Amino acid sequence: MNPAPALALALVLATLGPACARDHEDRSPTPHARAGATTPSPGDPSHEERLSGPQDSAGPQDSADPHAPADPHAPADPHAPADPHAPADPHAPADPHASARSGAPADPGALADPPAFDPSTSPQWIAAAAGAVPELNQVSLEQDLSLVAEVLGPGGRVLFGAGPGSPTVQVLDPDLSVDPLQLALGELFYPRSGRDVRYRTTHLVHAEPATATTVLAALDHALAGGTDPLLLYLGGHGEMGSQPRDNVVSLWAQSAVSVADLAARLDHGARPVRMVVTTCFSGGFADALFEQADPARGIGATERCGLFAAPWDLESTGCDPNPDRRAQQGYGLHFLEALRGRDREGRPLPAAQLDLDGDGRISLLEAHTRVRIASTSADVPTSTTERWLRHAAPTTGPQRAVSLPEEDAVVAALTEQLGLGGREGEAFLELQRLDDDLEAVARALEQAQLEEDAAYRRATAELLARWPTLDDPWHPAQPQLLREQHEAIAEHLRRSESYLAYQGARRHTDQLSQRSWDLRRRSAPYERLTRALDNRTLAARLHARGGDDWATFERILACERSSPRP
Repeated sequence: MNPAPALALALVLATLGPACARDHEDRSPTPHARAGATTPSPGDPSHEERLSGPQDSAGPQDSADPHAPADPHAPADPHAPADPHAPADPHAPADPHASARSGAPADPGALADPPAFDPSTSPQWIAAAAGAVPELNQVSLEQDLSLVAEVLGPGGRVLFGAGPGSPTVQVLDPDLSVDPLQLALGELFYPRSGRDVRYRTTHLVHAEPATATTVLAALDHALAGGTDPLLLYLGGHGEMGSQPRDNVVSLWAQSAVSVADLAARLDHGARPVRMVVTTCFSGGFADALFEQADPARGIGATERCGLFAAPWDLESTGCDPNPDRRAQQGYGLHFLEALRGRDREGRPLPAAQLDLDGDGRISLLEAHTRVRIASTSADVPTSTTERWLRHAAPTTGPQRAVSLPEEDAVVAALTEQLGLGGREGEAFLELQRLDDDLEAVARALEQAQLEEDAAYRRATAELLARWPTLDDPWHPAQPQLLREQHEAIAEHLRRSESYLAYQGARRHTDQLSQRSWDLRRRSAPYERLTRALDNRTLAARLHARGGDDWATFERILACERSSPRP
């Protein structure tokens, strides 16, 4: 039996969470985490790299340290391509879908399914998403890929999960019948998501399996097939490396594609590429802008740009077994609906809210801007232009006006939402205050976790002293034990003071985790606003300096402003 692991302070500085957070209107249990990060090198697009305001004298603001070493007893990231059969953390946060268990919508059934890809042609777009294992292959990923095909139209290639015919799509089933004792023992000894879900085959019957091998092969085929821009959409789960180039998108069969993998393909291809990556830590893929994903080598020779759901060191939301789209706030849903002129729920929007340059089309960057304005999640979307500005723009010096209607729209909308009209600079102060609150909650959560660990050990010791194999569901004696001792074990759990104390301790840590998540969600619009203000300042400084770096910025911006729709 594994002892109850303590959650690392590094995990809770910006709160608990797996690598791709589930969405729910009432509760998201999986906010941002930055465990295991190393100190970013100069120019790295770190979440911590903020200007203190639009003035030239601005310096970086520090918040909770994202680079604290990970606790060796911290729970394994459930989204990493690790052993799916390993015991899960006994202290996983409470189920986010508890409030959705009654009246949850039925699985919507058939989705828009693109035709099978013809390998004799070259795709205009590729869309891929998967969980590393079935437990992470949520129905929302399938829904997003279907929406990609619906929005972008014919000429694409879809790769999803294990492919057609495999019952690996995870769908919430609030009516699933479960023995309360088995559920209690499972949550005590082997907590994991997936005990309130069922699995079915994908409705994307023409999709191909989405492994690292198949996705990279599809990309190689597309890059060799022409000179028209290729749109590459990657969804699902992500993991953070020690530096942005080491970040990965997790794929089926516990495989992964890293930023360095992608950059190597782009460096050797002649075809322009626009990336849209919705995973946690997806901002690491902005470094594919550089040759070999290495800023020291300079910009890559072939045209490339991208929009991302989160910075390289923060998680995003969007992986949900609940098929109700009304309960989802993922970047992909907002972005794709915006591309076709609609809000998250599919309702038409006035053109002026989306077509910010008035050219009659909705660009990738304009759809990205809509997410930054409209999403109520904790996501902090970023882009390759942001990455380039933080790499190349002067941190001080003169400024020269530059037209950035997308940044202007974010500033105008968020200052109104936050009641900061005419006082945009106060956003930096409020963001610092929220960061301070997060640090305080992190300290309280660290102490609460230690107390929960101790209560866990006492409760499990009592159980195992009477039933030594109770923590091993695969022991040959386990079925007979549960049949013959079912009531005795249940009675023990009802009366055990140590077990009741453990439950109380766990509720306390869950409450603190929820508090931390709420703070992260509250801070998101302030962080989006401060990043937009910084973007305008940095662009103005870069424009004033001019030269090749400014010309490169203009090329990247033009790439992001392209439209993938005819």
